[in-house]
This record gives sequence, structure tokens and C-alpha cells, in this order.
Amino acid sequence: MTTENFRFYIKVRIALSIPARVIHDELNSVYGDDASGLSTVERWSKLFREGREEIEDKARPGRPITETTTENIEQIRLLIDDDPYITIEGIQERTNLSYGTVQLIIGDH
Repeated sequence: MTTENFRFYIKVRIALSIPARVIHDELNSVYGDDASGLSTVERWSKLFREGREEIEDKARPGRPITETTTENIEQIRLLIDDDPYITIEGIQERTNLSYGTVQLIIGDH
């Protein structure tokens, strides 16, 4: 069962005025260790009681996960072809990519 499925179940049960503890016990009896924890069920129960409609997570700020794009890989490849002794820090300065991303691209591509 996906996270969204668990949340939908919680949402429906809250609409029926079922307490969070009972919802958790129901999920736990069916899904065992794969069920959401009590604190998670309580948190989502509270959100739904307060009027939340969505079962998906809200978008979070931060770096995009897709930094290892074809364009970035090619850009790093060209920098290394141009200067085989360039450092990761040098690549970082020219591409504005994180140290870890540059390291990942060099290691994988």
C-alpha cells in the first residue's frame, strides 16, 4: 500500500469520526510493520480534521533532484576535456553545481 493510500484511508476514517489510535490499530492489524506509525497517523488525522484536503506531500524548497542532467554531464565533460587537471572546486565555480553533484557526475559518467 502506498503512502497516499494510507493517507486516504486516514482521511476517510477521520471523516467518520474514528479516533487516530483506532485507525492506527486497524492499519497495524492488516499491514503490520508496513503500516504508518501512530505519530504519523495522529499528525495526518490532525491535518485532515483541520481541513486539509490533499493526501500528497506539499512541495519542499531546495535543490532540484535532477541536477545530473545530460546538459550538466556534457558541460563537465567539456571542462575536463579542455583542462584534464581541473579540480572539482574549479568545475563547481564554473557550473554552479554542488561539490557532491560534480563528484557524482565525474564518478558515474
